[in-house]
Amino acid sequence: MADRTFTLDEAQSLLPVLESLLRTAINAKKVVDEADAEQQALQHRVFLNGGMFLEIVPLARRKAERAKAEQRAKDALAEIDSIGVQVKDLNIGLLDFPCEVEGQIILLCWKLGEKAITHWHGVQEGFAGRKPIDQRIAKAKKVN
Repeated sequence: MADRTFTLDEAQSLLPVLESLLRTAINAKKVVDEADAEQQALQHRVFLNGGMFLEIVPLARRKAERAKAEQRAKDALAEIDSIGVQVKDLNIGLLDFPCEVEGQIILLCWKLGEKAITHWHGVQEGFAGRKPIDQRIAKAKKVN
């Protein structure tokens, strides 16, 4: 059973905050990925040259930028998690919201760029199993 469940309206109302957090995490991940690629390319050049002199200051600065970006991503993802929302795929900005409908947990599914939450899937199905939200889901209320 999910720690927290959401009605469709509750999940929908969280989208602006979640979208901002998700964009922060995605942008930070890009910085981390770019810095890692630069580091790997530099290591390859050093290896091919049998060693070389490097300017330490720019490398240290880039390492610090990477560390800050990694922390921004971790913080944003932790905040999303603390709300009770599941990040399923950071690369495409995919979020799932646990929702209880007729005693069953389903996942309301939203992808960055979508205007609203319009799909859901079973806990075991994933993104490929997305189905349009029907009246039964739209009208589901909180169970206390």
